[in-house]
Amino acid sequence: MDLLQLLGKSVDVIVDRPLGTTHPNHKDIIYPINYGYIENIFARDGEEQDAYILGVDERVDSFSGTVIAIIRRLDDVEDKLVVAPDNMKFTLKEIMEKVHFQEQYFETEIIMN
Repeated sequence: MDLLQLLGKSVDVIVDRPLGTTHPNHKDIIYPINYGYIENIFARDGEEQDAYILGVDERVDSFSGTVIAIIRRLDDVEDKLVVAPDNMKFTLKEIMEKVHFQEQYFETEIIMN
């Protein structure tokens, strides 16, 4: 699926790495935001599409919100969606600050409406 089609659309995210937890393979990476995946939408790596959740400051098991941006990794096959509560806006700078904990290891560009 072309992720651009999801910009501005509502999605349901299943959180498998809640705020405050560590990355399963890199224990030095702690998630300052909730992170999960969208069922039945598959990324280029063959796994279900990953998503960062912004604007939610507590641990959640799932979340319904709007896709506000796509993080395109230029040096990796995985792209990430950025999902936020409906009608909540973030600037490009705010998004980069919130996902820097993980995206700092990749060359990325952010696509927004």
